[in-house]
Amino acid sequence: MAERIPVGHTRFAAVRERLEAFAPRPGLPSWAYEFALFGFKQAWACLFGGLMLALLLATHLYYPEDASLARYDFLTLAALAIQLAMLAFRLETLAEAKVILAFHVVGTIMELFKTAAGSWIYPGPGLLKLGDVPLFSGFMYAAVGSYLARVWRIFGFRFTNFPRRCFAIVLAVAVYVNFFAHHWLPDIRLVLFALMALLFARTRVHFTVWRAERWMPLLLGWLLVALFIWFAENIGTFARAWSYPDQADGWRMVSPAKLGAWYLLMYISFTLVAVLHRAGDERERLRSHRPVQGRPSAGD
Repeated sequence: MAERIPVGHTRFAAVRERLEAFAPRPGLPSWAYEFALFGFKQAWACLFGGLMLALLLATHLYYPEDASLARYDFLTLAALAIQLAMLAFRLETLAEAKVILAFHVVGTIMELFKTAAGSWIYPGPGLLKLGDVPLFSGFMYAAVGSYLARVWRIFGFRFTNFPRRCFAIVLAVAVYVNFFAHHWLPDIRLVLFALMALLFARTRVHFTVWRAERWMPLLLGWLLVALFIWFAENIGTFARAWSYPDQADGWRMVSPAKLGAWYLLMYISFTLVAVLHRAGDERERLRSHRPVQGRPSAGD
């Protein structure tokens, strides 16, 4: 008989419980196992994004140039099929799918503006487009949202010294507006970086990999994720999914200067997920230094 999965849970829940029940010897074996478990959980959180990157590379290398269905249209349909399959096979919750939809909308709006401004281009043909933007591009932003929603639940995030939610939202709106406004007005990203540091300098993200709760500065956590997104962007541009003006004559690595833009986008992404998780509403709980009771949600 097929295993029944409770509503709101994913198939990862049972796997996680079995892995967390394993008891290696204390000392180095225990530390090594926790590190490996951290990597496994991170990979699971990246599932949607990893599948999207695999699609970009595979179609770049093997998709027929004379196919009747354009590569960009295939990518859009394949991304939609992956999303539906993850829901159907309980690899993702409906709540996570809602996060992906929100990121798809926010990302597509930015794509429409940025491509019109010449910041980057999509060189391939296709029918499933809005203007010059193929619809699969929204799924690339959605992959970031999917990762954040999943990693938040899998590791049982909590925060200490979290600023007021209204301040975080206002700053996120300012960051988003600056992505557009800097084409006509002075670029204020240095001011935005300073405000982020001021608001979140003392904020810690607490997470549980296995048995002990760990923590790191939230600003550092955003930097690490932005760095991985920059690596993924290099894969995407290598696969000619999109390209920057300096890549018109051939692929070259995306400038490390783009890390700043990805850091800001990481902040917007985090704030959107935080709003959906209502982080900041129970401010006293978030600011508490008491240890978390229990494990991350079994729904993961």
